Amino acid sequence: MIIVTGGLGFIGSNIIHALNARSVTDIIVVDDFTDGTKFANVSDAQVADYFDKDDFLARVKQGQRFNGKVDALLHQGACSATTEWNGKLVMENNFTYSKELFHYADQHRIPFIYASSASVYGNGTTFIEDPRFESPINVYAYSKTLFDQYVRRHVVSGQSQVVGLRYFNVYGPREQHKGGMASVAFHLRNQLLSEGVVHLFEGSDGYGPGEQRRDFIHVEDVVDVILWFLDHPAISDIFNVGTGRSQSFNEVAQAVLTAFGYGELQYIPFPEHLKGRYQSFTEADITRLRSAGYDRTFRTVESGVLDYVKWLRQD
Repeated sequence: MIIVTGGLGFIGSNIIHALNARSVTDIIVVDDFTDGTKFANVSDAQVADYFDKDDFLARVKQGQRFNGKVDALLHQGACSATTEWNGKLVMENNFTYSKELFHYADQHRIPFIYASSASVYGNGTTFIEDPRFESPINVYAYSKTLFDQYVRRHVVSGQSQVVGLRYFNVYGPREQHKGGMASVAFHLRNQLLSEGVVHLFEGSDGYGPGEQRRDFIHVEDVVDVILWFLDHPAISDIFNVGTGRSQSFNEVAQAVLTAFGYGELQYIPFPEHLKGRYQSFTEADITRLRSAGYDRTFRTVESGVLDYVKWLRQD
């Protein structure tokens, strides 16, 4: 049995579909179903059970066991809005909740693979999994940073696998419920369909219009990394999950325009509320991931966005 928290969400639902592709259906989904539209992400998936996130946490705190042996706890649930400034809410969901699951997994010798974030690096230019380079610029990033630090401090027994994955800019199927937090590729596609144009920000932090650069990674590549660690339970650590290559927002826009075969690109003023709180450059150092043995190829923006647009047209 595999437990997936955040299983109705973006990465979580893609994990479930990938497990189904392996003929794994003994899956417990944990999530907050307040947004009922998220059912669409797993409506065509096979799972064994569902628990509300609060009910699940109560069971964990009581030390309850679930029906059958738990082979892994894939913790993807979080308050993922980088614009959320209710620190109490974010810390309860991303830090306190994660601590409880971490200790439960450790106590019961369950492999624990959890979602960290590249946001921990803030406006830095060095993206190596080392506390020296962690400099969060919002509450969300701080919650992820603090939990990574907590894990480093408390993983002492080494009795079961603990893997933290710092996702860079993930895009792809089943992110439509994320609203403003959905990927730039998703928003550009919607703009193109409704207006015939796509919009990017003007220059910031020394970058020209649309030339801000991120490490964009397709969600199926992310899930492939997760399942690889699931297949290699002897490996534990915190790892960057990106392509290792930054690409500009202009390249994403051009990939969307190419996929549709029409439209134009326009630039809009950089929002005041994002100044000083925006990562204008990210690029994963994936040396540690490669050294662990993961050697598969990641999609480029050009191929990944094309795959995504094809999926959206079938949806």
